[in-house]
Amino acid sequence: MSLVDQISNQLKESMKAKDEVRTRTLRSIRSEILNKEKEGKGTPDDEAVVALITRILKQHLDSIEQFEKAGRDDLVQVEQAEVEILKEFLPESLSDEEIESIVDEVIASTGAASSQEIGKVMGPTMGKLKATGKLYNGGKVNQLVKSKLS
Repeated sequence: MSLVDQISNQLKESMKAKDEVRTRTLRSIRSEILNKEKEGKGTPDDEAVVALITRILKQHLDSIEQFEKAGRDDLVQVEQAEVEILKEFLPESLSDEEIESIVDEVIASTGAASSQEIGKVMGPTMGKLKATGKLYNGGKVNQLVKSKLS
């Protein structure tokens, strides 16, 4: 069953169960999927849906950060509940150790030794990370490569 179908089925179930938070979260995902369909590209595949959910997740995490700064714990709790629902549809994330191992491997194979060679390392590193099928934070990867090459 595709991710789009899973989301649609769970949306129906959450509406029947009158689970407002889950329904709202799944509707936001479904809305993004429908927007992609309207762009004329057809129903997005699972990889595209994961990218959409990841983008929505990042927005929620930014909101949590802002609400914490403002002292709005009530809104933080709502956002965290939605984050947990979004994570259900995402593959697991790579650990920092796994990312560091891949970065070290690429640095060794390319022979990069200075900060001028970041591009030489980033391309192959991102390719290997993507090939794992797991999630990772590209910004953190970039910082790790920079720190290892400086």
